[in-house]
Amino acid sequence: MEYKSPVYNIISVPIEKIQPNTYNPNAVAPPEMKLLYDSIKEDGYTMPIVCYFDSDKDQYIIVDGFHRYRIMLDYKDIYEREKGMLPVSVINKTIDQRMASTIRHNRARGSHDVDLMSNIVKELHELGRSDSWISKHLGMDKDEILRLKQITGLAELFKDVDFGKAWKPVKETEK
Repeated sequence: MEYKSPVYNIISVPIEKIQPNTYNPNAVAPPEMKLLYDSIKEDGYTMPIVCYFDSDKDQYIIVDGFHRYRIMLDYKDIYEREKGMLPVSVINKTIDQRMASTIRHNRARGSHDVDLMSNIVKELHELGRSDSWISKHLGMDKDEILRLKQITGLAELFKDVDFGKAWKPVKETEK
């Protein structure tokens, strides 16, 4: 029998039939949750929620995608737009295999490389995007953008920065 990945059988499931698992150690900070909301609002759900179907309870138990699930619960505009339905990819695994899968999904996401992120900020700046635009669309605060600009070391990136007036040079005659 030929193997077929679950992603080729996405189904639409009412959110009321989906439940979080009890073992996911992953946590997402509020700024990243806001960015996830913005992503889903702008791009829609581009990745399914991975679930196990518990036929005894007629429920789908989340293996991966808890935070995408939370966005629909927490934001009425998303719930209404999606008509309360989430895209689900079902895996049929034992609880130990589901736990391992959850951790693999979490850890496989990795983290962003600072140099690559600095280059992205540089390229966006060169394309004429403001710090405000970068902040809004990449979910970064102004300090993070400034730090990433500093890494590239290009003075051009700082031409529009309004630096504070924390000190003023003293002239020799004022001493």
